[in-house]
Amino acid sequence: MQDQIEFIDGFFAKAPHPNAPDFVKVKVSIKREELLSWLSTRTDEWINIDVKEARSGKWYASVDNWQPNPAATPEPAQTAGTPQPPMPEEDFDDDIPF
Repeated sequence: MQDQIEFIDGFFAKAPHPNAPDFVKVKVSIKREELLSWLSTRTDEWINIDVKEARSGKWYASVDNWQPNPAATPEPAQTAGTPQPPMPEEDFDDDIPF
């Protein structure tokens, strides 16, 4: 695990407004020029972002730089080309408003 936090220039995460609906989980603000400048220094195809809450209660966003340890990754039990059984269909009862 990496101990140093990598912040994202121009990307700000905050707790939702107290009057926001329950389905609003995070408020994000983007300062376009700063974020574009920061993104231009990156070469990764994907950039994963974690929104966290500091001990002080302030919310922030940081880059998730986690990488799997290839030595600790177990080999898959199934060989390539072997068909897998179909996944069971689940009946999700979401309350997503769309």
